[in-house]
Amino acid sequence: MKTIKLTLLMFLFACVSFASVSNSEKEALIALYNSTNGSEWNTTWDLDKSIDTWHGVVILDSKVVSLNLSFNNLVGTIPADIGELTNLQVLNLSFNTLNGDLPESITNMKELYSLQLFLNQFEGEIPNWIGNITSLEALALYSNKFTGEIPESITNLTNLKSLELGSNYLTGSIPFNINNLKKLKKLSLLDNQLEGQIPESIVELTNLEELVLSSNKLSGSLPFELSQLSSLKLVMVSDNQLNNDYVTVVGNTLNKMSLFLEDTEVLASNKE
Repeated sequence: MKTIKLTLLMFLFACVSFASVSNSEKEALIALYNSTNGSEWNTTWDLDKSIDTWHGVVILDSKVVSLNLSFNNLVGTIPADIGELTNLQVLNLSFNTLNGDLPESITNMKELYSLQLFLNQFEGEIPNWIGNITSLEALALYSNKFTGEIPESITNLTNLKSLELGSNYLTGSIPFNINNLKKLKKLSLLDNQLEGQIPESIVELTNLEELVLSSNKLSGSLPFELSQLSSLKLVMVSDNQLNNDYVTVVGNTLNKMSLFLEDTEVLASNKE
């Protein structure tokens, strides 16, 4: 009898927990399903079953806190309704065929720390409102079709540890106030159409571990002070219009120093 009562109690608790997931969050997930051809996803959702059985959805304390639908054949656009997932901390829709603009309603996600939208077909400019998601620690928008300049507002994201915007069609220069991102460990802007000089302010990113700027139209020289950044292990700046044919450096302090030498013959000898 006690076992029956306990089982019934657990069942009722589960029902209450499910019921407490807000209807607005459920409707937001269904809107995403409908706008991205959900019935054809690699792993689809049974909308008649409880949300906690839906692939990629993580619920904590009756709130949707993570949504990971990467590599799942999502085709279409992200609906504005997604902004109803106000408790979301992780949003990963990478490796799909999503297009169009990013909905500004994403700024409603005040606890979002990871936004992974790489390897899709998003278009237009990276929106200025991206700088309002100040909780972000990781922003990955690479391998899309973004155009225009890197918005200055992105330097408001002072909690960022990883910024990856490579393989788009970005123009203009690297924002001078990039030094606002004091926690940044990875900066990847490769394979765009960025111009101008690498800003001197970049040397203030003392936590930087990876700097990847290859395949742009950057000019001038690398700030020498970069060689003094003890955490910097990867430097890639080839295929630009810099005043030296800088080599790629991976982890070697001696080679990192040689990267900044003006004498290309010495540089070549260090490569050997």
